[in-house]
Amino acid sequence: MNIYKYIFTQLMGWKIVGDFNENKIKKVVIIVVPHTSWHDFYIALLTRKSLGVMVNFVGKKELFVWPFGYYFKWVGGAPLDRTSGQNKVEAIAQIFNSKDEFRLAMSPEGTRKKVKEWKTGYYYIAHLAKVPIMPISFNYKTKTVTIGKVFYTTGDIKKDTAFLKDFYKGVEGKVAKYS
Repeated sequence: MNIYKYIFTQLMGWKIVGDFNENKIKKVVIIVVPHTSWHDFYIALLTRKSLGVMVNFVGKKELFVWPFGYYFKWVGGAPLDRTSGQNKVEAIAQIFNSKDEFRLAMSPEGTRKKVKEWKTGYYYIAHLAKVPIMPISFNYKTKTVTIGKVFYTTGDIKKDTAFLKDFYKGVEGKVAKYS
């Protein structure tokens, strides 16, 4: 057992359900719901280190300068130019095309507050890059990270989003009122 898995499971009491590696996926959009707290960041880092899988994220390019730029790249970050007029979906799809391995973690909620509708960027990125979506949940009530099966978009965003949202029923985030 690696040190991260020991800390995560033995000291913090979390468990991981599902198998990330059974999919053998090198390129995927991972959606994590609900995103209710900054605590999700270290839960994500401990999960991926426990599993031994590199999971990436994109952040505004300003984060990737000295002194923190090296750290953000080391933990899987990729810089994104977020100035207005940029097609961010296309830019992220190009990151997928430029790499042999890229597993992008995103929160379709787009914020740490409760939302009625998900943002659609995750969907269009997966569709344009021709990569699957993998749903993952962090349930703080049961201290369980659940890894779902990969899902390929059909082009029917309403139907596909409804299907994906079913995976998260009953999951409680760190801040329960935002779940």
